[in-house]
Amino acid sequence: MNFATLLLGIGGLGGTEILLIVLAIVLLFGAKRIPELFRGMGQGIREFKDASRDEKPEFRDRPVNPNDPNAPRV
Repeated sequence: MNFATLLLGIGGLGGTEILLIVLAIVLLFGAKRIPELFRGMGQGIREFKDASRDEKPEFRDRPVNPNDPNAPRV
């Protein structure tokens, strides 16, 4: 397997194609903005992982009292 197949999971993508894609991204967003984009994506992924690791809300573990005004509505 070549580097592009391992990295992107796409067959038949060579060094020239990867270089053209990177060049197009730099032209579209600018060299100064690219780190900001990747930083934002990283923060979003991190927040998603943290949210998925959080404990389940406690109301799922106890029965719901229908007379309780704070009971969750389904």
